[in-house]
Amino acid sequence: MATKTHKTWQEELAAECRRLRLPTPVYNIVSDRRGGRTAWSATVTVRDKNLAARYWYDGQFLNNAKEDAAEVACTQIRNPSITQQPTQYNQFSAGQGRFR
Repeated sequence: MATKTHKTWQEELAAECRRLRLPTPVYNIVSDRRGGRTAWSATVTVRDKNLAARYWYDGQFLNNAKEDAAEVACTQIRNPSITQQPTQYNQFSAGQGRFR
């Protein structure tokens, strides 16, 4: 888990993007109809890279879905080697402030 210095993961991600001179993160809420209920989750886009939250939530907890996606993004930006995706897709170059 990434070390958090702000109150929320969304604030943490916004600060990390400012520090690295990246565009502001953009959140998207997604839903999936499951039987008689709908499950909700979130994705966050940082510099054209879309990252999904790990979990699905009840509709009253949409902010938790955004927090989850922000935590995933913070963790990946700070340590891209921990993800399971192909290396060239998930590498982040802090020196150049962009994904490779």
